[in-house]
Amino acid sequence: MGTRQGLADGRGRLLTALVTPLAADGEVDTHVAAELAADLCARGCDGFVVAATTGESPTLSEREKLSLCAAVRRAVDGRASVWLGTGSYDTRSSIELTREAAAAGAQGVMAVVPYYSRPPQAGLVRHFTSVAAATDLPLMVYNIPARTGCNLLPATLARIVAEAPNVVALKESSRDLEQVAEVVRLLPALDVYSGDDGLTLPVLAVGGCGVVSVAAHIVPEAIAALIHDWEAGRTEAARARHLALLPLYRALFLAPNPIPVKTALRLRGWAVGGLRPPLCELEASELAALRAALSSWPLSQPAPSAARS
Repeated sequence: MGTRQGLADGRGRLLTALVTPLAADGEVDTHVAAELAADLCARGCDGFVVAATTGESPTLSEREKLSLCAAVRRAVDGRASVWLGTGSYDTRSSIELTREAAAAGAQGVMAVVPYYSRPPQAGLVRHFTSVAAATDLPLMVYNIPARTGCNLLPATLARIVAEAPNVVALKESSRDLEQVAEVVRLLPALDVYSGDDGLTLPVLAVGGCGVVSVAAHIVPEAIAALIHDWEAGRTEAARARHLALLPLYRALFLAPNPIPVKTALRLRGWAVGGLRPPLCELEASELAALRAALSSWPLSQPAPSAARS
């Protein structure tokens, strides 16, 4: 176990894809974002991805993304890495935001496979190498075919890494373990993160280094312990934690992300606010199922923002 243990040092193994708190008027609440990041950092998260899909990135302005990044970076104060989601379906826009990331405090950027337009593999090479060339920061590629309609193939990623040495990581959400293993085989120096909480342990088993997590908003201690158990060779303990977490993982994806996790955070006392349209709140049956799943994971400590709700 842990044969790739040295790869993610300095970048983190348990990265939280941070939600974007919204005030009552719908504006971004950077104060709550900072509080939440600081709390999760103290509970085991060693990295954050800000203004990505879980952060409702399609509805955030460039200014909002940069202000969130700056607030989170100040809050964690060197105790965790901070990555800014700068990708979109438009290469030019992705480059422009990527160029601003370092000034906002980002220690890395994450760029998603361009969505909707479904570019060919050659277009993906040009897109990611162009974005990578716009910064000296490390870049994490995000592959999530279910949302983008386009799968980044391992051989294509290898071409990108060969042309852009600052592409250092992959968030893989294809749910295809054979594809993950092929990436590890082709690119042994790349940090490969599971993009699905429910596949954290299987991805570690084929050579991944960690997870970019949604569930870490709720149970960071448990997920951090799973990763540590695996690294230490305690495979049975890691398996037991994985199986115990599965019902919560399922509940946090009863509806499109980040609807359930923002609801769960509110149920835990965090004033993260609502959702920007077209996202909407859970149905009553979904809310009941989420409450039932959360009941198995008691709140370990009060949320600092409880008084702000």
